[in-house]
Amino acid sequence: QGSLVESGGGLVQTGGSLELSCKVSGSMFNFQPVNYYRQAPGKQREFVAYIVYDGRTYYADSVKGRFTISRDVARNLVYLHMSNMKPEDTAVYYCNVRIGVRDYWGQGTQVTVSS
Repeated sequence: QGSLVESGGGLVQTGGSLELSCKVSGSMFNFQPVNYYRQAPGKQREFVAYIVYDGRTYYADSVKGRFTISRDVARNLVYLHMSNMKPEDTAVYYCNVRIGVRDYWGQGTQVTVSS
């Protein structure tokens, strides 16, 4: 068994920064890519970024250049540093691991960007 637990959400002003963290627990997640998704009110959940074990990263166009995903392998933590934030970044943010056809999700953390 494993678990994903997000933390670090909150309220930030437009142009501000916020960092989320995802605690990845359980050997089943070892060496797996970790994704961040977000879901805004009334919208579908959308991909934000991922990081693979060797540190390679990939970002959605909407956050490229503003968000940075990183990984502390020793502490089993994945970070999403968000900067130059916009009101449209307001959403519940989830970390995710996909193994085969199964998705594992954290509980989500609310991020609100005020204009």
